[in-house]
Amino acid sequence: MDKLAVDGGAPVFSAPYPSIRNAAGRTIGAEEMAAVADVMNSGCLAYIYGKYVGQFEEDFARLIGVKTAVATSSGTAALHTALIYLNPEPGDEVIVSPLTDMGSVIPVVSQLAVPVFVDVDPFDQNIDPKAIEAAITPRTKAIIVTHLFGAPADMDAIMAIARKHDIFVIEDCAQAHLARYKGRTTGAIGDMACYSFQQSKHITTGDGGMVVTNQDGKFGRALRLCMDKGWPRDRPGRDHLFLAPNYHMTELQAAVGVAQLRKLPDVVETRRRVAQLLDAEINQMPSVRLLGVRPNCEEVRWAYAFTLDLARLTVPGAKVVEALRAEGIDCFLGYPGQVPLYRYPMLKDRLTFGSSGWPFTLPGVLTQQDFGASLCPIAEAACLSTVVLWWTERITEADARRIGAAIRKVIGNYEA
Repeated sequence: MDKLAVDGGAPVFSAPYPSIRNAAGRTIGAEEMAAVADVMNSGCLAYIYGKYVGQFEEDFARLIGVKTAVATSSGTAALHTALIYLNPEPGDEVIVSPLTDMGSVIPVVSQLAVPVFVDVDPFDQNIDPKAIEAAITPRTKAIIVTHLFGAPADMDAIMAIARKHDIFVIEDCAQAHLARYKGRTTGAIGDMACYSFQQSKHITTGDGGMVVTNQDGKFGRALRLCMDKGWPRDRPGRDHLFLAPNYHMTELQAAVGVAQLRKLPDVVETRRRVAQLLDAEINQMPSVRLLGVRPNCEEVRWAYAFTLDLARLTVPGAKVVEALRAEGIDCFLGYPGQVPLYRYPMLKDRLTFGSSGWPFTLPGVLTQQDFGASLCPIAEAACLSTVVLWWTERITEADARRIGAAIRKVIGNYEA
């Protein structure tokens, strides 16, 4: 077995392979430059008077297959817009996964709703429908379903539970652009869906987001007003109908988005094809388990993730990641990190609104979870055993084979 780079051996990659952090790993070129130049030459950089935000929304809605799309300043802003549209009462509950970005939870708390964490299915680390059913109370208002790493969650089971209990379903598709679930596009299955165009996503506008739905106005509010200060701009004068922030996407972001969106199908297909080649490189290793994809579903590989059988290794997951990084692999342990979301100080210590502890301390809250306890044991184990590699459409087949060689080298050295 070759000597590991972490122990002084030669690394598999002596120079970085394509990364989300720079032009080498992103599909950005002349089309985006021309669109940005068009905005700059127009002198109008704001969405209110420009043309690109509206075009991006229309193009995105058509691609996903929904009636309404509203662009926002970020994926977190998209989710907050969705929560404002839902308009929960203070203390109402929203069921969420512990394995997602904090941007899925900040909007819940910001609306004084209570995030209720339920465990994940070890098959794909998506939220477990059985755990959802067990967590529902009379105050459950919504379920946020994150399609983790670009693989669709078990939407038939989730939607059946939601319809049974009259609960709103928000798909968090930040990592799942154009993923497919039994012939349907994720984002067009639940009641509403949110997307992110942050730097690491399948397409990027640097930051930015989108909210989509087929049910605009269901709760008496137009979706667009929920990100635009409650201001119906089709009327003369100023008239703010309810509390809402300013989450406008700029014309510069949208111009890039319009160009990026045309490339999205090819981006998704390339990511999937090259990732499947890496699957073949490592899936026979006894200490490695690839995350599952449900039957008749198509994943889109936002990131490349696999789990370690730590009982077969002589070192913890953190040491494996350290060794992989030394070999030149751009990776980290656990998503969102080495602990689930509820262990972060904002939630564990209730660092929310001053010293109030709201919404967790509001009168009438039904679900009181101990965020310092082992609340979701499957998720907690996943955080310590899942290796996540940043993935882009510019990683070549040759890169994938070398990444596979690096994984085999490191794990081979640490297998018991």
